Amino acid sequence: MVGMQETSGRLLRLLSLLQSRRDWTSAELAARLEVTARTIRKDVERLRGLGYPVDARPGVAGGYRLGTGAALPPLLLDDEEAVAVVVGLRTAAGGSVAGIEETSVRALAKVHQVLPARLRHRAAAFREFALPMPVSGPRVDSAVLTTIAGACRDHERLRFDYRSHDGTETRRDVEPYRLVHDRSRWYLVAWDTDRADWRTFRADRITPRTPGGPRFTPRALPPDAEITAAVARSVGAAPWHYRARVIVHAPAEYVRDRIPVPVDVQPLGPDRCEFTPGSDNPQRLAHYLGLLDADFTVVDGPELVEAVGRLAERYRRAITPDDPPSARPGLPAH
Repeated sequence: MVGMQETSGRLLRLLSLLQSRRDWTSAELAARLEVTARTIRKDVERLRGLGYPVDARPGVAGGYRLGTGAALPPLLLDDEEAVAVVVGLRTAAGGSVAGIEETSVRALAKVHQVLPARLRHRAAAFREFALPMPVSGPRVDSAVLTTIAGACRDHERLRFDYRSHDGTETRRDVEPYRLVHDRSRWYLVAWDTDRADWRTFRADRITPRTPGGPRFTPRALPPDAEITAAVARSVGAAPWHYRARVIVHAPAEYVRDRIPVPVDVQPLGPDRCEFTPGSDNPQRLAHYLGLLDADFTVVDGPELVEAVGRLAERYRRAITPDDPPSARPGLPAH
């Protein structure tokens, strides 16, 4: 009985290792589990018998990889991973990835059913007190995201059709590296082989082409924090349909702290600064500038001037209810 328990525990540890990394040599697994390579071979056969598709690579440096099978076998999750799965599924049920809402709810129900009591209590707190905001941005197909993520993981070139901001269609061939989620949008950070430079692509504008490209040798990457900051700067400098130059009557640091993405805010003195915000919708930009909670002057941008004027009239009418509806600009007379 003791020997059987030891074998079962070792199988669980072996499975956990295979799930944590893509490739393992036989020697690495034997060292981690403090057994011989022969024992590893026997344990791999036991896992295969239980339905886990463990692939073997021949040769001196051969090893093992957890492959894909006809059915999904059980997964081993520690406490923190289990709670993260629950939170992720709860978020996905109302998130920016199209086509997985109902599937996420079904998966969430199954996970909840097998959670230990201590974890069910933690997950229930999130479910009860966290309210998802409705998604206002574009939604990306889940199959596109998984294709991109798989190419990033396996270091395989990605070919796709890309629709730019102005609707222009181009064909791209890239080395994909990272997917970044920012304000309800997904972005791919990749090395564009035709342009020999780093590029950021909106995932909802990507249509992958098959088959994918060959494997590539990964380039040196900066830390993840620098990648996400670069994406934020790229998004902030996007080719918006409308731009304006705005002077804000507040310190530059005050304005930077209230803008969710890195923006070049230039100080004009201790209590004045300027920047050039952009948007596809001047009315939305006018609302956004009001959220700065500081006086501002639109120096350049006729579309924004008009939008601010309409917004000011609407706010004025909000505190002068005697103004008849027929006299309100932008509303039809009855």
